[in-house]
Amino acid sequence: MTDNQTVQAYTDAWTHSIESISELLAPLPTDSWNRATECPGWSVRDVVSHVIGVESELLGDPRPIHALPRDLRHVTNEFTRYMELPVDKRRCWTPVEITSELEYTVIRRSRALRNARQQPEDLVRWPAGPLARDVPYATLLRLRAFDVWVHEQDLRRALQLPGNLDSPAAVVTRDLLISSLPKQVAKEAGAPIGSTVVFHVTGALPFRRTVTVGPDGRGTVDESVVLGPDVQLSMDWQTFVRLCCGRVRPEAAAVEVVGDRELGARVLAHLVSTP
Repeated sequence: MTDNQTVQAYTDAWTHSIESISELLAPLPTDSWNRATECPGWSVRDVVSHVIGVESELLGDPRPIHALPRDLRHVTNEFTRYMELPVDKRRCWTPVEITSELEYTVIRRSRALRNARQQPEDLVRWPAGPLARDVPYATLLRLRAFDVWVHEQDLRRALQLPGNLDSPAAVVTRDLLISSLPKQVAKEAGAPIGSTVVFHVTGALPFRRTVTVGPDGRGTVDESVVLGPDVQLSMDWQTFVRLCCGRVRPEAAAVEVVGDRELGARVLAHLVSTP
């Protein structure tokens, strides 16, 4: 694809996922809004409020003036504090107020994306508080498609309404998570030079990737088939996503480890790629 086609693909993926969230919420009973999700400290209401908060900031809306309570255990650093503020601000809002704001935000954001004049490589601000930085426009759209889909799945698991595990944004997520594997295996997990780690993922978006640690200590990932890898980690697609996004602890995840179990445990412990 050309760069502009890639931008459009990311935009379409974001649109599909955020509209799916709106469809999920429309028939939702009031008590379901308080169901806990796998995001620490966040309910269904909170996850939706987070999505609204980030998209509103991308639209240039001012951040709300609000004092956070001091007893929120899941707020552990400046990044989580930054992300929590627009969430806590909306905790007293009714479901109707939140769904209305989500719908209005989606309309505004969709219009802004249609009218955007940025080129794929133009640098734009990624709003993440202390982690904020300038990134290429295409990268920002990729991150938004990823983030919204991951939160769509948070909602679906909490509400027991599975779906869209192979949607366009799911494909964006798969490719992004695979691209993080070399660093996680070689640098974060400290896999030794010459070692190979195979990821065998089944389910809605199956794939098989091999991470090899080269002589320089850096990892590379490809689709090569390796006979007798140092370790093979087998799991389904949803488990892979939950591990990479910090939604489940490795010891609680359904993963088959074949080979060097100690290395496998280290890799699983360092798969998280989200802040």
